[in-house]
Amino acid sequence: MRALKLDTPKSLSQRVMLRLRQAIVDGEFALGAAISEEMVANSFGVSRTPVREAMGQLQAQGLVVIRPQVGSFVFTPSAEDITALCTFRIAIEPKAAELAFRHDRDGAIATMGAAIAAMEPAVAAKDNIAYGRADAAFHEALFAHCGNRYLVESYQLVSGRVAALRTNLTSPIDVRTRTSFDEHCRLLDLFGRGELAAFETLITTHITNSGVAYARALKVD
Repeated sequence: MRALKLDTPKSLSQRVMLRLRQAIVDGEFALGAAISEEMVANSFGVSRTPVREAMGQLQAQGLVVIRPQVGSFVFTPSAEDITALCTFRIAIEPKAAELAFRHDRDGAIATMGAAIAAMEPAVAAKDNIAYGRADAAFHEALFAHCGNRYLVESYQLVSGRVAALRTNLTSPIDVRTRTSFDEHCRLLDLFGRGELAAFETLITTHITNSGVAYARALKVD
């Protein structure tokens, strides 16, 4: 469980951005869906200015594509995007795990364990949103405890897109089978015992399989 702390006051555009980001990640807006600035402004009871600013922030995160004179849309990755995204994750997640083991092994184990504890009831309830959030928390734990802010910032560049793809495309599969859950349990076991080479092998397979599932689901859609 993450430590509770008070955040600094957020601007209106930041609050709008965070709510829209969560809506995209949770699948309230489907991949490729149009997002009407007017609809969002009316729903939140704000002017269109903070909504427009929020859209710009989401575009910088790769979650939204803004087409001038056309509108704003949730991203839809190409096959090449998915391959590049998975290659990036395979490059940095094992390194984050190695650093987390050295820097804050116990903290990382606790955070990953809490994520797995949240996964199990989500599988039982077939709640793909809850499962996706727990899955994201598991992988984010590697970076939260690695002690290297540059790795953290690098992962933040893609974490929203990974979370949105996970919720929309793989979590519905994961809550119907225990394959993903079992892999996360095995990853935690390997990490806890310091078997980092085996951890790297398994997480590489895990991420690669996710990429295959993303591509297959997008092709079907």
